[in-house]
Amino acid sequence: MATSTPTTTHTVLRAEGFSCPSCVAKIEKQVGRLKGVENVKVPFASARIEVDHDNERISVDDLVAAIAKAGYKAAPSAF
Repeated sequence: MATSTPTTTHTVLRAEGFSCPSCVAKIEKQVGRLKGVENVKVPFASARIEVDHDNERISVDDLVAAIAKAGYKAAPSAF
């Protein structure tokens, strides 16, 4: 019997529209609720959202949608 191991992906998104540390908490809470998300980090000064997630359970589009639900725009970033 073969066992599959989860595929953890580190995704970096660029965010727009957040202006205070409480915005960071709102994004972290919304994204952190998603099944398949292992870790969310939003360094306030860089406007980056870093997410470690199981790519088989949750897509980048799902992450962007969750951020939009929290009231912010985000897009994938190469850095």
